[in-house]
Amino acid sequence: MKTVKVSTVSTILGATALLALAALPAFGQDAPVEAVVPVIDKGDTAWMLVSTMVVILMTIPGLALFYGGLVRAKNILSVLSQVLAGFCMIALLWVIYGYSLAFGGTEGGLSAIIGDFSKLFLNGVTIDSRAATFSAAYELPELVFVVFQLTFAAITSTLIVGGIAERMKFGAVMAFLAIWFTFSYLPMAHMVWAGTGYLFNLGAYDFAGGTVVHINSGVAALVAALVLGPRSSFLKEPIPPHNLTFTFIGACLLWVGWFGFNAGSNLEANGLTAQAFLNTVTAPAAAALAWGVAEKFTRGHASLLGFASGAVAGLVAITPAAGFAGTMGAVVLGAIAGVVCLWAVVTLKPMLKYDDSLDVFGIHGVGGIVGALGTAIVASPSLGGYPLADYEMWGQFIKQLTGVGIAVVWSGVVALIAMLIVKAVFGGAKVTESAESDGLDLSSHGERAYN
Repeated sequence: MKTVKVSTVSTILGATALLALAALPAFGQDAPVEAVVPVIDKGDTAWMLVSTMVVILMTIPGLALFYGGLVRAKNILSVLSQVLAGFCMIALLWVIYGYSLAFGGTEGGLSAIIGDFSKLFLNGVTIDSRAATFSAAYELPELVFVVFQLTFAAITSTLIVGGIAERMKFGAVMAFLAIWFTFSYLPMAHMVWAGTGYLFNLGAYDFAGGTVVHINSGVAALVAALVLGPRSSFLKEPIPPHNLTFTFIGACLLWVGWFGFNAGSNLEANGLTAQAFLNTVTAPAAAALAWGVAEKFTRGHASLLGFASGAVAGLVAITPAAGFAGTMGAVVLGAIAGVVCLWAVVTLKPMLKYDDSLDVFGIHGVGGIVGALGTAIVASPSLGGYPLADYEMWGQFIKQLTGVGIAVVWSGVVALIAMLIVKAVFGGAKVTESAESDGLDLSSHGERAYN
C-alpha cells in the first residue's frame, strides 16, 4: 500500500482527511462481497432434459435388447417384460418415496445414511422449486433433477435382471427389485450423492454411479443368482445367445444413452461436460479393442459379443471417473477394464461355478470396482485429471476403497435378505423345471416371440 506524504502546512487538514478515510471500508479488502444469486440457465435445463431422455433410451429399449439377444429364444419376452415392468415400477416408487429418501433430509439422525419423508409424493416439489448444481451461480428446476435421477434408479434396478435371467418367477423378480431398490439403492444414492451423505462428506469420488449403480447392482445380481441356484443346463450344455444382432443394437443404444448418464451427471452444459462426454467415447473404445485383442490371444478369435461386452465394460469403468479423468487417463482405465472384465467372465465365473446368466457381476460388478478404484489414480493432475481441491492420490484411493467396501457389503446383505423374503412369500423364487424347459415366454407370459 502506498504511503501518502502530508505537508507541514496542511497537517491538520491531512490528518482530518486520513481519519475520514479510515472510517471507510478498505477497497478490495473489507468491502462486503455481493451474494451470488443463482439463476436457471435454459441451456443447462435443455441439456439435462435431453440427458434424461437418452438415459431412458439406455433401459428401454437399450438394456432390454442387449439382454434379450443374450438369452435363448424361448426366454426373450420374459427378459423384455422384466426390464420394462421393472422400469415402470421403479419410476412410480421413485416419485412416491424414492426421491425423498435419496435426496431429502437435513443434518442429524440417520441423515448420513438415508433421507427422510419430507418430500413424500414429491411434496413441495413444484415447477418453481430449485435444485443445486455444482456452480453457485446456476440451479436447475427441481423437477428436472427429480426425473434425471429417476432414470438412474430405474436402470440400476433392472440391470439385476441379467443375473437371474431364464429361471426366476416374474412376481418374485418384481418383489425382489422393489425391496432391493428401497433398502439398497436409496441408501447408497443418499450416502454418495446427497449433501449429508456419509461417502459424500468423506470425499469419495463417484461422478455418475460406479458404486451407486454398477457395484451395487452387480453384487445384487451375484447374490440373487447364488441364492436362486443355476439354470438346469448350466455347465451341462452350451447356452449360446440366440440373437447377437439384438445384443449389438442394445449395446449401441446403451452407449448412446451413456452420454446422458455420464455427461449429464455434471448437471450443467460446460467444458467439464464436454470432457465427460469425450471420456464416454474413448474409454469404451479402448475397452472394446482390449477385450477383442485379449480374446484373440486367449481364445483364438475376437468376437462381436466380445467387442460389445468390452465396450460396456469400458462404459462401466469410466462412469465414476467421467468428470475426474483426462482423455488419456480414460483410455488407460477403459483398456484395463476390458481385460479384467474378460477374465472375470471367461475364467472367474467357470472357476467358481456361479450362474450369473448375462454376466452382470462380471461386467458391472467387477468393472465398477476397477473404475471406482481407478478413479483415484486417473484424477491426478499429473495424468491430466481434474480432482477436487483436497486431492492426494493415496488418500483418495483409501476413500474409494471405503466406498467400494460399503457398496459390496450393503448391497450383498440387502440382496440376500430380499431373496430369502421372496422365496418365503412365493413358495420359492425359481420356476419349475418344466417351466424352465418350456421357456419363460410361454410358461410365465403365455406368448412366444417367434413362430
